[in-house]
Amino acid sequence: MPDTKYENLIVTELKIPPEKQAIVKDYNKYARRILWMDEHVVPGAFHMNTSWFHTAAKALENVPHIHEHDDEIIGFFGSNPDDPENLNAEVEIWLEDERHIITRSAMIFVPAGLKHCPLVLLRVDRPVFHFTVVTGKQYIKKETK
Repeated sequence: MPDTKYENLIVTELKIPPEKQAIVKDYNKYARRILWMDEHVVPGAFHMNTSWFHTAAKALENVPHIHEHDDEIIGFFGSNPDDPENLNAEVEIWLEDERHIITRSAMIFVPAGLKHCPLVLLRVDRPVFHFTVVTGKQYIKKETK
């Protein structure tokens, strides 16, 4: 039982869902996950996960997919406090059949049903803070072609 009424709503420890635990070793080659939240971590919560990208690589989100019922926001932020708009990296992301190269701090709105990815870290000169927020209670994706 928590010490306070709302202590259970505060997450300070990484709790990775079982399906993501299987990829931790490969994920750690280019990123370090910070925190994960969804309904399994805090009942009733929607999905959000956070990471630091530290190395250029083809990310594990290498297959186009959709979230059938949930919108998503994907974020990339540079880590230079004196120049926060500069990503100090190049991130390639596909939205439908359009290739986009992100070089500035950015948030991308992905409406439910919009095909997105692959995601490629073309260049990482400084760590990039990355997050995804999905309005559903879990990160559920359906791979597409």
